[in-house]
Amino acid sequence: IRDADLFVYGRKTYQIMVPYWPDVAKDPSASKTDREFGRAFESANKVVFSRSLDDAEAKKGDKNARVVRTNLRDEMLKLKQEPGKNILVSGVDIPSQLIKLGLVDEFNFVVHPILAGEGRRLLEGASLPEKLQLKLVDSKIFQSGCVALRYLKA
Repeated sequence: IRDADLFVYGRKTYQIMVPYWPDVAKDPSASKTDREFGRAFESANKVVFSRSLDDAEAKKGDKNARVVRTNLRDEMLKLKQEPGKNILVSGVDIPSQLIKLGLVDEFNFVVHPILAGEGRRLLEGASLPEKLQLKLVDSKIFQSGCVALRYLKA
């Protein structure tokens, strides 16, 4: 996440992340890694796509968040033109929509060694006009057993 300076979420994912990570950033009993992640998360600017959440609600838990109600495609094209590093998009709905719109330049998947057995699936409901071929350009195995995979469009 250090390579991104803007995070994009839908309301549901945002409300999972906040207040959890800002609280972890301040928790002396949390692991050093979790506190670092929490601080990086807290300091990053965030855009939340939501029809029901308002700016005041989002800012209660995160002064760096703003709510957007405009068209996803138009807003993302505008955000991609702004100066900065990278835009990190998380969740299920927003990434699926952006992939379908052809607006994703790089794919980063983190595989966790946990089988949940229920819940929403990655790219659930995504329908692509054609098969999207990806090329693995980097991978990293963490002590936790998580594996990070970085892909570019082939």
